[in-house]
Amino acid sequence: MVDRRNAGFPVRGDVRAASRGGARASGRSGGRPTLEEVAARAGVGRGTVSRVINGSPRVSEATRAAVEAAVTELGYVPNRAARSLAANRNDAIALVVPEPEARFFAEPYFSDIVRGVGAALAETDMQLLLTFAGSERERRRLADYLAAGRVDGVLLVSVHADDPLPDLLEQLGIPAVISGRRSASDPLAAVDSDNTGGARAAVAHLLSRGRRTIATITGRLDVYGAQCRLGGYRAALAEAGAVADERLVAPADFTEDGGRLAMRALLDRRPSLDAVFAASDVMAAGARQVLREAGRRIPDDVALVGFDDSAVARHMDPALTSVRQPIEEMGRTMAGLLLREIADRGGPDRPRVILPTELVVRDSS
Repeated sequence: MVDRRNAGFPVRGDVRAASRGGARASGRSGGRPTLEEVAARAGVGRGTVSRVINGSPRVSEATRAAVEAAVTELGYVPNRAARSLAANRNDAIALVVPEPEARFFAEPYFSDIVRGVGAALAETDMQLLLTFAGSERERRRLADYLAAGRVDGVLLVSVHADDPLPDLLEQLGIPAVISGRRSASDPLAAVDSDNTGGARAAVAHLLSRGRRTIATITGRLDVYGAQCRLGGYRAALAEAGAVADERLVAPADFTEDGGRLAMRALLDRRPSLDAVFAASDVMAAGARQVLREAGRRIPDDVALVGFDDSAVARHMDPALTSVRQPIEEMGRTMAGLLLREIADRGGPDRPRVILPTELVVRDSS
């Protein structure tokens, strides 16, 4: 569990001295400054002060600065417990990963998401609760926890096509943001990278280098992002006038072992292949091992491209060409959207944000 307890803005100086100064400035005889006094000093309404204190992004920078200045001048200290009770708040967000723990700790993608979310929550009172829901038992336990109203919102990553969690969140009316949707029509607010465009750029790059028998190792095809990357692979071939050969498509599961198994299958089917686009860097690492065992030189005999531009790509030999997706930014954006939903009490706005990808060319292609 990641615990973020910083206030949303600085409160300078000794609290008791500041409170006495605030009382004199406001004409009060003593006691703690109130939310109404902060609003009067800042020249805004009480609700605006509440939104600033609760970290709502729907406040202008000028208004936020005025409220924070009034807070500092008056020495106002938010009563966190009372505020949470009055607002029916827990000051907690769950980051739900419907994957086994082993995959979470093996893939850099998840740690980068957590890093981005943590950065976005660092200046709030929100606690971040990391929860795994890879098994039916874990999902049932999570459903009971959410139904009990223990958290204010949920961040959901790496969702499979048959996952019931998005439907559960919708039924419970819990503010939620998803990354890795089940389909393009998922009802929740969503943040994702341009999976289709990134895959298209990777395959177009291989075609530009004269490669003509280009294979792909996909992620699990019950994951929407994997479907999009496969779609991008096929789109790039079609744009080049090439016919996609299904013998060059090998499904895997985003793991290194899955990449090895898929690469062996591809070499058995089409030993003349001259390029491979793997839908993750981790699978590309597994493919590289099999290619080397088969005596194939990279990139002389077979060019290799991955997806994620993780540390795995930079540390491979040769360094791996990879599609960079802004994973930390995805985490920050997800957390920002969720904070807005919580502040607005789950309003009708359900944004869908697609962040751009970038092909980073290195020695493997």
